[in-house]
Amino acid sequence: MKCSYSALMTDFYELTMMQGFLEKDPDRKAVFDMFYRRQPFGGGYAVFAGLDPLLDALENFRFYDSDIEYIRSLNYFSDHFINYLKGFRFKGEIYSVAEGTVVFPNEPLLRVTGTLLETQIIEPLLLNFINFQTLIATKAARVCCVAGDAAVMEFGLRRAQGTDGALSAARASFIGGVKATSNVLAGKEYGIPVKGTMAHSWVMSFESELEAFLAFSDMYPDDCILLADTYDTLTSGVPNAIKVFEKLKKDGRKNYGIRLDSGDLSFLSREAGKMFEKAGFPEAKIIASNDLDEWIIEQLSREGARIDAYGVGTRLVTADRDPSLTGVYKLAAKEDEGQFVSAMKITNNPEKMSNPGIKNVYRFYGDDGMMLSDLVLLEDSMEEVNTLIAEKKPIRLNHPSIEYSYKTLENYSEAKLLLHRVMEKGKRTEKPIPLIDIQSHAKAELAALHGTYKRFLNPHIYKVSLSNNLKKLKMSIIKEHMDDKNTD
Repeated sequence: MKCSYSALMTDFYELTMMQGFLEKDPDRKAVFDMFYRRQPFGGGYAVFAGLDPLLDALENFRFYDSDIEYIRSLNYFSDHFINYLKGFRFKGEIYSVAEGTVVFPNEPLLRVTGTLLETQIIEPLLLNFINFQTLIATKAARVCCVAGDAAVMEFGLRRAQGTDGALSAARASFIGGVKATSNVLAGKEYGIPVKGTMAHSWVMSFESELEAFLAFSDMYPDDCILLADTYDTLTSGVPNAIKVFEKLKKDGRKNYGIRLDSGDLSFLSREAGKMFEKAGFPEAKIIASNDLDEWIIEQLSREGARIDAYGVGTRLVTADRDPSLTGVYKLAAKEDEGQFVSAMKITNNPEKMSNPGIKNVYRFYGDDGMMLSDLVLLEDSMEEVNTLIAEKKPIRLNHPSIEYSYKTLENYSEAKLLLHRVMEKGKRTEKPIPLIDIQSHAKAELAALHGTYKRFLNPHIYKVSLSNNLKKLKMSIIKEHMDDKNTD
């Protein structure tokens, strides 16, 4: 969905810093990394999403006349800065992992290069797109993984965080694996299949439940899903649905079933399934909804519920149990006398220290095609690592924060570079990828991730390691900082 984004979609302090950079050194360049610190939902992975709409937004990112007048009205910025904003466009370069890629904490997902002015101002917008859509795509993937062969549909429009949140959630949910959405605008804008049946108000608006079912089947005989729990599921809804199915089957129709939106879904679905079997309608579908999430669906599956599809809404689009991704945007390198100098955040908490320098990520795979480990490395050491990979030589994988800890990766069959250029001089380098292809990529990525990383309780921790040169650089910067601190 193409649209223009006001550059006011930023935090106020980004503008104050931007003015400072303009006055001090407007052409000074910098490199920022976007990464996240903690797995969402206590899981073992995340599904990267939000890239395509971010690139669209950055291509159209500008200060409009009304924006300029608003900034002027704040009486906080100079005329020189305000005049500069009139012609401002993002003209930087971005490297990114592909949308739909399975990703892990503390590895760069995007690398942004440009002037300090432009790389700083886009921070809030970039994080807004990537954090939310990655969070929802991950939630959807978790739901779809436990649903197994049962289809999952996104039904969250009315509970989403605003209309923009509803659209973004529908898009991200599709990347994560859902088959359809109830959001008609999302269907139009993103090409997602749209699905829906009826509300209880439809049934209640007729004199009888059977009359409501018959009227619906007359209009939609080839897609007749009846809401069976308005009054009583097993004594009224299912028996009336069977009467309608008799008529549909006699007319040669095949696509019919019920939706359950309340009660004990495990028990009701199994009992309804038995009634359909006995009446000669084993093909009748049973769709379940009502505040579902991955935990409930896992329980339903474990109990042998007879459910063919799930409608998941509130807890999917609001990312229930973990409402935000811990994505951050940190300075990795800055220009000094025409050369990039590595930079990193140093804190008393080692887990919050960033990794310095201009980096990329290699992902290693075993002979079975399954992911083994990721290696974050400096761009200027790529040739050395490439030689090791080409000769299938052992690779040293260094722990990101414990100085003496490492392991050696010996048995690997393939290594893939994750970050690729997606924007140059503020313009996309490739055409947008169809959403269905992004979903297919996510599905393939999840299939290549061992089940131990996908379990809900105590998932295995996927190893994201540092190359030798990056580990040495990081430790040298920390040591230099500590020496200066002790000297002071």
